[in-house]
Amino acid sequence: MRILLLNSEYPPIGGGAGNASQYLSRSLVAEGHQVTVLTARYGNLPHRENTDGIEVIRIPAWRRRPDYSTAREQGAFIISGLWYAARLIHRERYDVILAFFGAPSGIIAWILYPWAKIPYVVALRGGDVPGFRPYDFATYHRLIGPVLRRVWRRAAAVVANSEGLRELALKFEPSVPIHVIPNGVDPQRFAPPPTRAWDPPRLLFVGRVVYQKGLDVLLKALAQLSADIPWQLTIVGDGPYHAKLEALAQALGIQHRITFAGWQPPKRIPEYYHQANVFVFPSRDEGMPNAVLEAMASGLPIVATRIAGNEELVTPDVGILVPKEDEAALKDALERLLTDPATRERMGTAARQRVLQHYTWDATAQRYLQLLREAL
Repeated sequence: MRILLLNSEYPPIGGGAGNASQYLSRSLVAEGHQVTVLTARYGNLPHRENTDGIEVIRIPAWRRRPDYSTAREQGAFIISGLWYAARLIHRERYDVILAFFGAPSGIIAWILYPWAKIPYVVALRGGDVPGFRPYDFATYHRLIGPVLRRVWRRAAAVVANSEGLRELALKFEPSVPIHVIPNGVDPQRFAPPPTRAWDPPRLLFVGRVVYQKGLDVLLKALAQLSADIPWQLTIVGDGPYHAKLEALAQALGIQHRITFAGWQPPKRIPEYYHQANVFVFPSRDEGMPNAVLEAMASGLPIVATRIAGNEELVTPDVGILVPKEDEAALKDALERLLTDPATRERMGTAARQRVLQHYTWDATAQRYLQLLREAL
């Protein structure tokens, strides 16, 4: 099968959706399929390369940051993507298109369909679903909603990465069946270190530093812990909320316990999981967070909010879920784990086993393959 994968982010740039695209492509190539990835160019990254048997083509989209893109840059990717995708399709007939995000990638597949007649599958990730993160996307979703409906209706299949995201998508467009295929993780790359010190407690967060991630709630909860608990927190990631969080940590008097590591290239992320012994993820909204899967695969116990994605991943033997925006509940959950290294170790072992049983990329790829074949 010849597959054209569209995604404006692809490693080493982007977040969870970019990583998902890369791992899924590797699994599809390992199954004997041909995969071409059309993504945004950034910095000095090569325009064209072949890695792991995947043809990656980076096209102009005027992207300025590695960790996130603006609405203007997404619009630029649509325009550029239409031109480059049409040329690729003219040169080599693809069997199916896999579009990560209903916009911008789904829009490209939708516009090309009347001419190219190539069926496409849309993989929803969160921000492309109206109702998701209304504090950030309400206006954007109002503007783009009518187009998204058309993109979904013309698609051969639409996929959400969690039950919670599927429910949100159905509220927006109940006439389109929404499949659920969870994210996966590479259990070899994200494996526990040979030895891990379970005491003193070292917390880790990995992700974009934005309001969505609830890091302000986390800092307020940590400030309420007893001073006798010798915790340290490392925040890996960057974003527009960085300066606000540094100021909040200073105001709370906990700045000496927090390390802002900034954005890190993907190859360095496993090191941070190895150095930690608790993963904390206080997000307000998610589809299915890759960072939680990576932490579980790395053998870390989880403290997270009870939201879509987390609810499916974090069972009681793996970690503790608390209501979002609830500082007191988060403080209690942290206090329980930070004072009990034996429980941290036991939960970390269970987290690793849960990933191995249910959330490998090979298993995810098989489910995508079934949908792609049905699209044909």
